[in-house]
Amino acid sequence: MHYKRLSFFLILYLIVGFAVGQSRKDINIPDISGYKTLKCDFHMHTVFSDGTVWPTVRIKEAWLEGLDAISITDHIEYLQHSKDISADHNRSFEIARPLAMELDVILVKGAEITRDMPPGHLNALFITNANLLVRDDVMDALNEARDQGAFIMWNHPGWKAQQPDTTLWWEKHTELFNNDLMHGIEVYNSRSYFPEALDWANEKGLTMFGNTDVHGPMESTDSHRTMTLVFAKNRSVGGIKEALFSRRTVAYFGNTLIGESKYLEPLFFESLDYDKTLLRLKDKESRTIQIKNNSDIDYELELLQPGVGFEAPEVITLKAHQVTLLQVSGNSDEVNTMKKLDLFYEVKNMKISSKDNLVVTFSFKNN
Repeated sequence: MHYKRLSFFLILYLIVGFAVGQSRKDINIPDISGYKTLKCDFHMHTVFSDGTVWPTVRIKEAWLEGLDAISITDHIEYLQHSKDISADHNRSFEIARPLAMELDVILVKGAEITRDMPPGHLNALFITNANLLVRDDVMDALNEARDQGAFIMWNHPGWKAQQPDTTLWWEKHTELFNNDLMHGIEVYNSRSYFPEALDWANEKGLTMFGNTDVHGPMESTDSHRTMTLVFAKNRSVGGIKEALFSRRTVAYFGNTLIGESKYLEPLFFESLDYDKTLLRLKDKESRTIQIKNNSDIDYELELLQPGVGFEAPEVITLKAHQVTLLQVSGNSDEVNTMKKLDLFYEVKNMKISSKDNLVVTFSFKNN
């Protein structure tokens, strides 16, 4: 290693490292029945490929930002700093692991298999030896990863550098999928959303991801990083692996969540507290329901269809960590004898496909 370059990386490490008194951010996303909701980022780089930070910086960033788990996925084939850093492909994991254990950040061993399209870039998670992924033929590299028990995901499928005009699913991807060499796909990468990937995930049964693909230091913002919410039976590497292979994930970017309705719906309702006692609504009367949102997400609701015998707001936002008033009003005699009032809302920032959003039902006992 050139000592001038070493000094540069050491200084960068010290600058980006822990500052005395820094505190950990608390991400408020609820658990759902039977599972712990783990906040994860499975795609990032260090100086051991084409990133600009030391591996321990990734652990410190993850701890500060409230994450449960990360994977450092340095490129196997693309080593931008190889003239200055000579090490095997397992080194970034080995350097990061002691601090991850100290700070209780789960570190998943991974690597990025980096090829032209097709098939593009693929992350192999839960590998045992990254050096064995050094193969001329991409199929040999992916077969080795699978033999190590890896979970393999397709990164940034609509990346303009590789698919400048149209985001396509190639015959090579069908070959990978049919041979158990692709298990997941990024629907969000950094600030990019790939609607085609969401539809492929639904169609083919692929696990959905949102990851940062960060190369430099994480930017300090009031918002959260792009992440994958993993619904795991327990907080461990094994728990995460089982959840990924079982497709229990939601991609979380900005104020938007993407996933299957069977995970988005319980996530929505577990976020909320509201009174479920009798409304006793009558014609020409109104009742107000106080809904407290305990999560970090502003839920944006739009009424899907008018109520029968009563009316409710057409648009309402359940603000994070606030109480919102939902008023329902009787508008005909029919409501006087109704046993139950159902309000059907579309959650505009919870996507289940490229064209469809989650629909939720608020049910209130009435008489």
